[in-house]
Amino acid sequence: MRIALAQICATREVEDNLEQVRTRVAEAAKGGARLVVFPEATMRAFGHNLDSIAEPVDGPFAQAIADLARTHDLTVAVGLFTPGGSTESDRPKVRNTLLVAQPDGVRHYDKIHLYDAFGFAESDTVEAGAEELRVMVDGVSIGMTICYDIRFPQLFINHARAGAQVIVVAASWGAGPEKIEQWQLLARARALDSTSWVLACGQADPQSAGVEAKQGAPTGVGHSLVVSPTGRVIASAGAAPQLLLADLDLDLVAQTRRTLPVLDNARLS
Repeated sequence: MRIALAQICATREVEDNLEQVRTRVAEAAKGGARLVVFPEATMRAFGHNLDSIAEPVDGPFAQAIADLARTHDLTVAVGLFTPGGSTESDRPKVRNTLLVAQPDGVRHYDKIHLYDAFGFAESDTVEAGAEELRVMVDGVSIGMTICYDIRFPQLFINHARAGAQVIVVAASWGAGPEKIEQWQLLARARALDSTSWVLACGQADPQSAGVEAKQGAPTGVGHSLVVSPTGRVIASAGAAPQLLLADLDLDLVAQTRRTLPVLDNARLS
């Protein structure tokens, strides 16, 4: 299976970000990709108002993504924001959502683990999801996760035990000391935990793209990577925007799970 990671740098402008998606999906389709993954917060970069642009998964932004999936006959995963449902706060909250558009329809995953760490409180503006999501692409089960989820191994193990061979991580990783190293280490560790392919697609570093970023917001560091079930990095990006294409050997999943049966050997869950 050929996949693509579209490491873009989102801005405040929703329409400009959508145009980046259109361009990269067309490039990925031309390159033969069957799945194209975009970062978390593709709709609008963190550090800007989110509830003013949040829309349901049948709204204009999502429908534009669905049209791309149909036009190019592939699966597109894109980070956007949808309205929250809680009425517990006077301040409206949104859901941090990964839209998965396929030629025959759309599904979505709402981020379960919110980024309340390193001095940033995502829960101030975002409402947590509760449901896992797996989709089929060309007969392959693919699990969906978002950014901070990568620090929680059980979600990846759950996906693998439910049959996922590939796990997507759409991220807008916060910058800081050792953060790139942590991102790379966590992606490799989650691949080993779940003996699955991990597709970790992050926002590009705004500085590398000439985009002004909000200080303190997790606006991306780049360094997207594709990791095999044995923890080997087979493709990786730098800090700047890039379309990363990679071919996944899906037989390697079954082979690894036979020789390293951690999913079967585990005694605690």
